[in-house]
Amino acid sequence: MASVSAGAVPSPNIWHHTATYELENHAADPERNIEAAMRRIADWTGRSLLDLGCGTGFHLPRWAEDAASVLGVEPHGDLVALARRRTRRLANVQVRQGAAQQIPAADASVDVLQVRWAYFFGPGCEPGLAEVERVVRRGGTAFVIDNDATRSTFGGWFRRGYPSVDPDAVERFWAGQGFTRTPVDIRWAFGSRSDFEAVVRIEFGPDVAEQVLAEHDGAEVDYAVNLWSRTY
Repeated sequence: MASVSAGAVPSPNIWHHTATYELENHAADPERNIEAAMRRIADWTGRSLLDLGCGTGFHLPRWAEDAASVLGVEPHGDLVALARRRTRRLANVQVRQGAAQQIPAADASVDVLQVRWAYFFGPGCEPGLAEVERVVRRGGTAFVIDNDATRSTFGGWFRRGYPSVDPDAVERFWAGQGFTRTPVDIRWAFGSRSDFEAVVRIEFGPDVAEQVLAEHDGAEVDYAVNLWSRTY
């Protein structure tokens, strides 16, 4: 059994369906609209970047192209091993095991921090946000990328699949924590219908997944996200 850092919030998609989640990573935001929006707010070129909840390290090579140094932090031991294997030839990348509530990084050591679809949905993540404030240096920026359930086709699926998540409450939470919202439009674009179906089935319960697949043709879907940012 893989080691998991204390306090980690389980992620049922990537933790239990790692290969299928890799398909989702490749399909999500092929135009890199999220990254473009991030750069307009805080570019990481020549700076230090921390990817909190980095999973298998899918994005770490992208950050490493421009950043002076990249640190990936992930609570699940098996995913840490995969992230290290993915980045083993990148001299400016390190991967450490740890949870958001106790980030394995020094005080004021990070210029740009991103949390993408990890430790999210607002209320409850205050301990992690306290750690974010500790490790981001003055003038640095933290980004949280989350689903915008108020719009897009995928947003409608998300509301159906996760009715306990109140989008308005989530927005109030992040605004109250000093974060600014930037809406970003992306899409899922899969290479095949079978890949699309596999990912839908790890993101939603069986009933909602089958409803979605019955009503939606093809292998693409429009998708809206919120890019939350705060400069310290």
